This record gives sequence, C-alpha cells and structure tokens, in this order.
Amino acid sequence: MAKLLERSATYEDLLKVPEHLVAELIDGELYTSPRPAYRHAHPNKKLAAILGRAFEDGVDGPGGWWIYPEVELHPGADVFVPDISGWRRERVQTIPDVVGMEIAPDWVCEVLSPSTHRIDRLKKLPKYARNGIPHVWIVDPDHRTLEVCRREGAAYRIVQIFDADEQPIVRAEPFDAIEFPLESLWLPVAPDPRN
Repeated sequence: MAKLLERSATYEDLLKVPEHLVAELIDGELYTSPRPAYRHAHPNKKLAAILGRAFEDGVDGPGGWWIYPEVELHPGADVFVPDISGWRRERVQTIPDVVGMEIAPDWVCEVLSPSTHRIDRLKKLPKYARNGIPHVWIVDPDHRTLEVCRREGAAYRIVQIFDADEQPIVRAEPFDAIEFPLESLWLPVAPDPRN
C-alpha cells in the first residue's frame, strides 16, 4: 500500500484514484493498494457468504445482522475499506443508501495480503479501536489462520486464533451461534505440474 501525497489528503484526492485501486484516507494520508488477487479475494467471498447466509438471511443461523463486503466507512475525516463489515440490526435497523457509512460497524474483517498487511495491522486496527468497533477478525491466507479480536478499552485483545491444521472448525464471537470449516476459506491449491 503506497502513501501518495506529501500534503494532507482529502476525499477529493481519494475520488481521483483510478478504479482498479482501493483507496483509503488515514490521518490525512492517502493510501492505495491493488484490488485483491484470488488468494485474498476467495476468503473474503467465502466468509461474506457464510456469515451473510446465517446472520443476514437467517438461514441456518439467527439472522440479526447486515453483512457487507468492501464498503467505505467514514468515521470523521478517515475513510476505510475493510474487506467485510457487519452491523447488528438491533442498532442499525436500515442501511442508509450512501457511498460512505458513518455509523461504525459492530464487526470488521481484514483479509491480509502482501500489499495491505502492514496498514491493516499498524494503521487501521488502532483506528478501529478508537472508533469503538467491538470485534475484528484478521484472516491470513498465507498462514491459513483466523485471529479473533475483541476491543477492551482502547485496544484489541486476541481472544482466539484458529489454525486450519490444528483447529479446523471455527466458532468465534460475535458469530459463535454457528460453526464453519476454516478450510472453506482457502483457495484450493493447484497440483504441482512437475509431479
């Protein structure tokens, strides 16, 4: 993810970024990253489908949430684009028809990639805590792990780490009403053509 401007960036600067890039504003700095490769996009797609079915649609789960991939969050002057965001319907009964959501979500998920892992962990995570987001999941396709974080005070505490090889079934807050196989998040590995 690259910092683009030497001066404080504005939303107008963000709007000038080409559509093939994801743009975010953090503390007046404009950051861009390429759209995700399939290794990164697959966990995002699968997790949004699993949680959307159970928690938004209420199929094989309790419902009660709005689940959206890659929406702009506008807490103050910052603009974030988490991979997936979720709002409890008891708190947000309808989703406004806007480009940038100003209401902080109850949960966000970041799927780490080589171009975003530093900004996700070092810049965005502390900002999510300051904006009162209670839960964050961090999915790492390279290590095949899922970190479940809960906000405690001004920071997050890791409450659980799932490893696909050691804990293949996930049941994690705030979506612990269901379980799903962690393996379903990973893109199948193509066989080595040399074998």
